[in-house]
Amino acid sequence: MKTSHRVIAFCILFLASLCLQSPASSQEPQPQPLLAEPLQIGVFVNPPFVMRQGDKFTGMAVDLWERLGERLDRQYHYVEFQTLGDLLDATASGKVDVAVTNTTINRSRAERLDFTQPWFDGGMRIMINTDQSDGFGNLLAGLSKAGYLRSYAWMAMIVVAATVLLTLFDRRFDASFPKRWTDGIAESFYTVMSVATSGKPPARSNLFGWVGRIWQGVWLACGVAVLAYVTSSITSVMTTLSLTNQINSIADVADRPIGVLTGTVEEEFVRAQGIQMFRYPSLEDAVDGLRSGETTAIVADAPILEYYAHSHPDQPVKVVGRLFEPDKYGFALPRLSRLTRPITVALLGAIDSGEVEALRKQYFGR
Repeated sequence: MKTSHRVIAFCILFLASLCLQSPASSQEPQPQPLLAEPLQIGVFVNPPFVMRQGDKFTGMAVDLWERLGERLDRQYHYVEFQTLGDLLDATASGKVDVAVTNTTINRSRAERLDFTQPWFDGGMRIMINTDQSDGFGNLLAGLSKAGYLRSYAWMAMIVVAATVLLTLFDRRFDASFPKRWTDGIAESFYTVMSVATSGKPPARSNLFGWVGRIWQGVWLACGVAVLAYVTSSITSVMTTLSLTNQINSIADVADRPIGVLTGTVEEEFVRAQGIQMFRYPSLEDAVDGLRSGETTAIVADAPILEYYAHSHPDQPVKVVGRLFEPDKYGFALPRLSRLTRPITVALLGAIDSGEVEALRKQYFGR
């Protein structure tokens, strides 16, 4: 009897404990929101994908992101970076939630970043300076860059010194030499320049026999060497200026310095080719380097170069050659980010609805 009472009491207590449990505890746990705070959206200004207008950002990549942000119903604010490399480093470290710019997807980046579905097809092209001609100003600029003008300056100093020494020598040993200093210097200058430019000295008396003849021969040899050096240097620079207008592929500039943007796939590509390069934080800086003669060409994303050339008709630059090293752009996120899937889903929706194509036509035309 006691045993049955204990069983009944146990059942009553068990049922009472079930009734006293909170209803919420019997429900399945709900997924938590991705993040509570506003998203950190990193941007790198690279027209026409990202452009700054006062305190606001615009461009194809920004417009696309803002449409995706509306679908995600998330608050966010922009953080600008000076180079693409800085932006990707901040994204990889988790300081930035999404990198919004024309970020090329490749293996090395995918090893440390997550990427959304690609939303733009790109590739590389080459930009050159169209202000390279055979004009005297460009010739001087080319001679200066190659270091020839410094050599010419030393030659000019030698000519002046030789003129003075020859004047003093002839006034002392040549009785027929003009007595007026101005006439004497002019006569000596003519002699020196005759040897330097034609390799032939003017007819003059031999004052020291065989020693004088040997000295005149040495002088003649020096004049021929100077003439050959000046002629070859000018020819070399003029040839370089002429070849600049014949650039159509990366092979045409393999032996000359190339400008690239810091942290881009073009930097990696040019380095792999073993080509001398100069790194610039922005395309404007790269164009300055191109126009100053520091580089022969710029290798960068084709859409970026084409848009710059189209929107800066006053600049003497031109995009040449065919597209090479084709690639795709996507938004970058930190590895294993919980935002990757929802952003990709929203992006696929924008692609299917034609929004991405409409943005492409808006910024690049048909």
